[in-house]
Amino acid sequence: MENNVNLSEVGGSGRDGRVLKEDILHYLSRQTGAIIPPSSPSPPLSPPPSPSSTPSSPQSSSPPPPPVVQRFTEDRSVVIKGVQKVMSRTMSASLLVPHFGYSDEVDLSRLVSLRRRLQTHAETRGVKLSYMPFFLKALSLALYEFPILNAHLDDRCESLTYKASHDIGVAMDTPGGLVVPVLRGIERLPLLAIAAELSRLQSRGRAGALGAAELSGGTFTLSNVGSIGGTYTHPVILTPEVAIGALGKIQVLPRFNERGEVVAAHIMKVSWSADHRVLDGATVSRFSNLWKSLLEEPASMILHLA
Repeated sequence: MENNVNLSEVGGSGRDGRVLKEDILHYLSRQTGAIIPPSSPSPPLSPPPSPSSTPSSPQSSSPPPPPVVQRFTEDRSVVIKGVQKVMSRTMSASLLVPHFGYSDEVDLSRLVSLRRRLQTHAETRGVKLSYMPFFLKALSLALYEFPILNAHLDDRCESLTYKASHDIGVAMDTPGGLVVPVLRGIERLPLLAIAAELSRLQSRGRAGALGAAELSGGTFTLSNVGSIGGTYTHPVILTPEVAIGALGKIQVLPRFNERGEVVAAHIMKVSWSADHRVLDGATVSRFSNLWKSLLEEPASMILHLA
């Protein structure tokens, strides 16, 4: 009643479908999702543009409206309620998890070239192909090799459930606030299907039409600070998940190639947060290295596809 939750929209995990407290908390966390929006930043294509040019975002058709600036001439107290209240509770619970972070950078130069070639084919099928479907597919392939990152830990830390399906939550901004809809069965979907489903969820999010089934049951979360302009961050895990990833903006930066020459490379930073009760640094590092290698040599993903 405090949070105006319609129990008919909440999937119950108790006996005979009974809705438990953790079902309510998980539903609320998926509605608020204190994470950065997922719109994948569109880096400039080679050759790189002049410093004054600004890459457009392939995930959004128009730039977000400027924030409303409020000027206060005296102190003002307001009651925390609604989405903000739920977010504060959710994040307080999440921060009880012992987080540790791991960050790296990824050279997306080959992916930029591949996406440019595939865009025309995608458009003929009515699909807008951004970078996020590639990030999600590489994530799913890496989770096959490291299934412990696609697990749920129970509240008492007595049971770890390895999830068979790769149901990836992708944080996005909506008029009603930040939400984390879930793309289900990523491991079974080709890139175009992932792109189409991502577009569908974004449209429903903008319309405020996302339902409980679309906001719950994620096994891993991927976010993106790059849509706002950040490079590194420290994302907060959404329990009962045990890890989360956050993507920075894609920048054209100088790097050395294999011949020792300075070249313009499309570089993206990635930040992972993991539950240290379940995961250690070596495991997350190996997982990240695999995900990174798939994106730096995107053609290699073909070898892993069924």
